Amino acid sequence: MSSVSGSSSRGGDDATWSAKENKLFEEALAYHGEGTPDRWLKVSRAMGGTKTAAEVRRHYEILVDDIKLIESGRVSFPKYKDNTQGPWN
Repeated sequence: MSSVSGSSSRGGDDATWSAKENKLFEEALAYHGEGTPDRWLKVSRAMGGTKTAAEVRRHYEILVDDIKLIESGRVSFPKYKDNTQGPWN
């Protein structure tokens, strides 16, 4: 499985994404929702053009695939020492 924050094992143009690029990507996706004309181009531009529209679209497709795997139960959630906290605490 690939990681949207690191190297993609699925190939494609978007081999690596920095934490900053992922944050910009998330913010741009929230702003330019489904049905937005030229969505991927607008997301790319909102990210400062560091990724092409094709790279942005592929990154989104990988993210959707990863979510489907998690929701299907084929990928387990990580176990933390304290289940009330995530990896960010």
